Amino acid sequence: MRLAFMGTPDFAVASLAELIASGHEIVAVYSQPPRPKGRGQKLTPSPVHAFAETMGLPVFTPDSMKAQDAIAAFQSLDLDAACVVAYGQILKAEVLDAPRLGCFNLHGSLLPRWRGAAPIQRAIMAGDAQTGVQIMQMGVGLDEGPILLTELMDIRADDTAATLSERMSHVGAGLWPRALAAIERGSVTPSEQVGEPTYAKKITPAEARIDWTRPAAEVDAHIRGLSPFPGAWFEAPSETGPVRVKALLSALADGSGAAGETLDDALTVACGTGAVRLIRVQREGKAAQSADEMLRGFALPAGTVLG
Repeated sequence: MRLAFMGTPDFAVASLAELIASGHEIVAVYSQPPRPKGRGQKLTPSPVHAFAETMGLPVFTPDSMKAQDAIAAFQSLDLDAACVVAYGQILKAEVLDAPRLGCFNLHGSLLPRWRGAAPIQRAIMAGDAQTGVQIMQMGVGLDEGPILLTELMDIRADDTAATLSERMSHVGAGLWPRALAAIERGSVTPSEQVGEPTYAKKITPAEARIDWTRPAAEVDAHIRGLSPFPGAWFEAPSETGPVRVKALLSALADGSGAAGETLDDALTVACGTGAVRLIRVQREGKAAQSADEMLRGFALPAGTVLG
């Protein structure tokens, strides 16, 4: 099939690789424009952009797919279909209707649960036991189109947004060859979404701070759902004042005490009910490391109250 691929983050790279390996003709790759990154704020292409270039594919990075010139350029590609994975831009009806068979999206949840920008993070943060990847027919509404294929996946007790995203990206990529073959044959019957929708709002910096008064299960889910970015954080006391520390991995632990109080010398922290053990952390200005490694040079003994 003659395809355009539209995606931006690491999550989308496996899908593009699968479509190439399946022998489809990728005539255009669309991605978000390069962004300033790192200390030097050098303009850096997205992961999809960089991968597409290594594969010799033409890349387009319009500031807005709502612009009339961008729409006209897309319409001129004479596509059979467009495959979309976390592109990051809303597509107007003129774009969605341009390919012969339509535009299709790989989404990281079991729709209509967690429509929107951050379905993987929100599923973990909400304590969901199960999620999945789905390929859907795109419409003008936010993730409201009918479902073509679904693969269910468990959310493990030690999953972070990073580990779950990695698994989902590869499982989702494997759905594309089956979906496109069925679409081309006309042998797939889309299923309308059923149930009350929930929305996966974009993660804001304000919600990253850990609230130790919440139950331990909620604190643990909050930490894992925001790892590695933006990273749930707390303040630890030091001789020079409070130090911000990101919690990147945690687990439920035994114990109780005042919310935010360390219960031992190994970063077991009391919550509103129960406790969590911090396993991987990152002090501001430092690299991520195990809690044991950090505590060798930054002691937080039992009885320390974390902000």
